[in-house]
Amino acid sequence: MRMRIVDAFTDRPFAGNPAGVLLLDDVFPDDDWLQNVAMEINHAETAFAHRLPEGGEADWALRWFTPVAEVAMCGHATLATAHVLHTTGAHAGRVRFATRSGVLIAMPAADGSITLDFPTAPLTPAEVPAGVAEALGAQPVAAFDTGPNIGDLLVELADEKTVLGLAPDHKSLGAYSARGIIATARADDASRGYDFVSRCFFPNVGIDEDPVTGSAHTALAPHWSARLGRNDLTGLQASRRTGLVRTGLRGDRTLLTGRAVTVIEGDLHA
Repeated sequence: MRMRIVDAFTDRPFAGNPAGVLLLDDVFPDDDWLQNVAMEINHAETAFAHRLPEGGEADWALRWFTPVAEVAMCGHATLATAHVLHTTGAHAGRVRFATRSGVLIAMPAADGSITLDFPTAPLTPAEVPAGVAEALGAQPVAAFDTGPNIGDLLVELADEKTVLGLAPDHKSLGAYSARGIIATARADDASRGYDFVSRCFFPNVGIDEDPVTGSAHTALAPHWSARLGRNDLTGLQASRRTGLVRTGLRGDRTLLTGRAVTVIEGDLHA
């Protein structure tokens, strides 16, 4: 079968977040095979999708695996899958994915961008756990639980410089949430084209730092929309690869908009 590597939330190769994408002919193979393929591809996530019968609530079934575990939600690999469906002609227009997080929708635009319709993460204020500041290397000013779909602890830091300068103890960060830590701060200068910055550390699913995390922005969007008084924002995920995510808060749904580029295509023989 054909295997593709797609850089998501970017308009140029070697930036954004790379995802493996495999379009299957039929139902999902056994979980061990899916996990082994994801381990072999060895990107933050690999997406597996197969077409569903017409007339149902979704068009394609979709699952995501890191090199060590299946995850409940992944934005960048969903964007990558929609990009592959549209650029190969496998699906035209809006596509509905049946996932562990419900039906997720991807909508292509004439300019080449794709907008994902995801559930908004329910943020619950939390006490900053003892030890987080030491593990992260900075003192949070606020902390929030992001709910079961995301499974992260969201921490707001003092400023953009602090987020950019983080050098955390990744192993220690795994003790504070199911997946990991989202660290964020308001942008120092919104004229640069983004309203907030973030970095994401997910040691519990084998990812020390994720390059660009769509799912995290379902928590970042309500957090910063409340802070900044606007429903439509742009976030910069300040990893080494970097990427921009446009967010649109729509009540219990969050829109995530970005672009994607296919960088590798080949045959999987296993």
